[in-house]
Amino acid sequence: MQIDLVVIGLGYVGLPVMIEASTSGLRCVGLDLDDGMVSTLSSGRSHVDDIADQQVADALASGAMFTTDADCVAGAGAVVICVPTPLDEHQAPDLSAVRAVGATIADRLQPGMLVVLESTTYPGTTDTLLREILERSGLRAGIDFHLAFSPERIDPGNPAFGLRNTPKVVGGMTPACTEAAVALYERFVDTVVPVSGPREAEMAKLLENTYRHVNIALVNEMAVFCHDLGIDLWESIRAAETKPFGFAAFRPGPGVGGHCIPIDPNYLSHQVRTLGYQFRFVELAQEISNRMPAYVVARVQETLNEVSKSVRGSRIVVLGLTYKPDIADDRETPATAVIRNLRRLGAQVVAHDPYLSSFDVDGEPVAMVDDLTEQLRECDVAIVLQTHSAYDFDEIADAAPLVFDTRGGMHHANARRL
Repeated sequence: MQIDLVVIGLGYVGLPVMIEASTSGLRCVGLDLDDGMVSTLSSGRSHVDDIADQQVADALASGAMFTTDADCVAGAGAVVICVPTPLDEHQAPDLSAVRAVGATIADRLQPGMLVVLESTTYPGTTDTLLREILERSGLRAGIDFHLAFSPERIDPGNPAFGLRNTPKVVGGMTPACTEAAVALYERFVDTVVPVSGPREAEMAKLLENTYRHVNIALVNEMAVFCHDLGIDLWESIRAAETKPFGFAAFRPGPGVGGHCIPIDPNYLSHQVRTLGYQFRFVELAQEISNRMPAYVVARVQETLNEVSKSVRGSRIVVLGLTYKPDIADDRETPATAVIRNLRRLGAQVVAHDPYLSSFDVDGEPVAMVDDLTEQLRECDVAIVLQTHSAYDFDEIADAAPLVFDTRGGMHHANARRL
């Protein structure tokens, strides 16, 4: 069977690509080494928030397949790589998954095939590391096969923008490579934006996330000193965003989470260090973001002190464990560091999140509660870490004796805001 597209890696990025392409009429195969994930998808069930079970079932009905058998690559016109690119224990880029997938493709690479990397990485990965691995096949990038980079722009839980209506940046090794990648994505993305090469496309992704990273850190640092100065930063942000030009609103929080913001800018700072100097904006932003969970705990201590209580022995309910509202994704969530610090101070911590049935910190499970109202009545303080739409903040304020709100949405007498 002729395969139009093989998507390698079926997580939050790869599965939406697979589903959208299949819906648009491409003959698709999803490849992943996770047997359980492939089995779940093959039965018509989704493990990704933004993809409904029915979408998976429809893709299967249209002829799409999910497999752990890498030999499907040999019959594909195009291969899109969507594997994880985390940081290692030294905070350096871990491209082991990209290397492994590159070798898998090289063993099955065919003349005329298009290979696109979507995994976030540092500029130069596509046209050096990945190209060199693929060329072990004896075929040459830009001559015998097409090679390109297209940064993923998946925003889990975003009701307005999905894969199809979010512009897709594409940069190929050669103009012909770019044309081939544009032709692929134009089949299932409304707007494709070609750039001159893969390095420009790789940098575009890092620029987007570094912009967010630095500005989130800016308002987080302002939140700290505005509290000490007695200034309502939340009101100042609302006032500033009435300006119709020259300002984009960012709001403070308990820290940053997800795959992008805590990780991606480090790819850029790592590469800059190879040039012999530091990317100080990114490194400072990382430092500020990393200390926000500890600052949250310090403010909780301050809140309890108002009623002559200490953190040690206090019963604390943590509300919302995922890194953003209304999704089940808890990757790099600041809730982990907040709970770790509370436990170190001797607090009795329980948690509630409508999207998670379990959660652990450092291998120790966190007690998850069902009857939230009862737990709020029995606690000493509740901490709002995430603003899931299922939460009624009036009810939370009515039930809990004290609330510490890290998201700035509460205006109740017994609530203290970050």
